[in-house]
Amino acid sequence: MFTTSRGISLILALAISALVAAFLSLMDGADLLLLLVAWGVSFSSSYLLISFMLEYLIFKEIGDIYSLLEKIQRKDLSEISEKGRKGSISPLRKINKVINSYAIARQKEIDTLQKNAVFRREFIADISHELKTPIFATQGYIHTLLDGAIDDKQVRMRFLKRAAKSLDSLDILVQDLLTLNQMESGVIKFNFTEFDLKELLEEVMEELEHKASKRDMHIKFEVQPDKHYLTNGDRQKIYRVCQNLIFNAMKYNQNGGEVQVVLKTHKNTIQVDVTDDGPGIPPEDLKRIFERFYRVEKSRNKKEGGTGLGLAIVKHILEGHKSKISVSSTVGKGSIFSFSLPLVKSDSMEDKHKAATL
Repeated sequence: MFTTSRGISLILALAISALVAAFLSLMDGADLLLLLVAWGVSFSSSYLLISFMLEYLIFKEIGDIYSLLEKIQRKDLSEISEKGRKGSISPLRKINKVINSYAIARQKEIDTLQKNAVFRREFIADISHELKTPIFATQGYIHTLLDGAIDDKQVRMRFLKRAAKSLDSLDILVQDLLTLNQMESGVIKFNFTEFDLKELLEEVMEELEHKASKRDMHIKFEVQPDKHYLTNGDRQKIYRVCQNLIFNAMKYNQNGGEVQVVLKTHKNTIQVDVTDDGPGIPPEDLKRIFERFYRVEKSRNKKEGGTGLGLAIVKHILEGHKSKISVSSTVGKGSIFSFSLPLVKSDSMEDKHKAATL
């Protein structure tokens, strides 16, 4: 009892009231009634004041500190709040705030570690799956040849070509992983030059024209033919961005569908929109499509091909150009991928073009 705030308040109040009564008893004319009233007033006021101070300025703060320490010991930091009691004037408030800040920082570290652990597990599972397919396919072809099929010339050539194709897929996967890792670590440097974005897109579409014709797919390019679209960037890497976006629009589109590439200028930027009329992307997948190996439909991984790293690489390339990739999609209607690059205004280039046309 005497270790609680009320017990300590009672002892101190009794001592103070006794001292007051004893002091008044030494005065002339102090009768018993006056002593009792003085004792009662001093006791009650001392008890209430001391009890309030101990309860709300010391014991409650110590209780909060103890509670925080218990949560830290149990590693249960999920219910810790960043808001403190602004009205507190206890000298223990600073200690409480320091411990609370420490606990919140620990909680953030734990959350980050848990997210990293989940990402690491998913990454290991994904990379294992991606590596397993070409390795197992190559093993199957090689072992079949070693078991005697090598004597058949037709079978030998067919299996060797398939094994080589699987190894090529494995090499592309490894190269994409290395490229992505180097971009994230800042090893790869960007070589910025001025180039015409319209000419680059025409090169990409010319390269993909054969694949589009196989699926009776049309690539529509909306651009002003007599206008230059000069920008400043790493041409090779922007080529890869455009190649990936247009190829994805074809890959996940329907046979006989259309891919629309729109190039338009604003005041200081050039915007590229790549639109398809495919199945679209569900809202829950939109935030994750730029993660490594993430695909909207897991069942079509191998049927559609690819390493699952293309959009992640696109994201990092554009971030290196101080830009970003955006996507909007409607299920059943298609998707639009967009990005912007700086517009370089060059009158000399326009003059040269006009002179060449005259």
